[in-house]
Amino acid sequence: MRTLFTSLKALGLAAALAILAFGQPAQAANPLELNFGLFGPDYDGRVAVCEKALPTIISQFREKESTFWNSALTITAYGRIHEIAFRPWQSDNIPRRFCSGDVMLSDGKVRHVHYSILEDGGFAGFGQGVEWCVTGLDRNWAYNPGCKAARP
Repeated sequence: MRTLFTSLKALGLAAALAILAFGQPAQAANPLELNFGLFGPDYDGRVAVCEKALPTIISQFREKESTFWNSALTITAYGRIHEIAFRPWQSDNIPRRFCSGDVMLSDGKVRHVHYSILEDGGFAGFGQGVEWCVTGLDRNWAYNPGCKAARP
């Protein structure tokens, strides 16, 4: 049994050496492979103020609760909306404005909402996108614990 293992090991080593010995050397890319015409991100840093995202959050919250969780919860009011950070990371990242506030739900409870507005973060990169989390109602644990991942 030991000789079989040793011979298989030697055969594998010989095959690896043969592949390395007869392989082609690496070559530089030709002009058609250089990806010309591709440019990096061109962000302006123009991100909407915190209040502009609230209608989107209200409609997406209602849709998520009714469609996925069979719940009639809706956001009925909001308050204490304020900015937490703007572009908290390196300047080459996608510009984001992080905001927080309180929301009143249709069940009478006040909860915290944390969200970010992204430049070119909308559908297919058009328009501003919004990522949000209502504390205590992150049912799929996308931003757990306590919506921490929705903050900077």
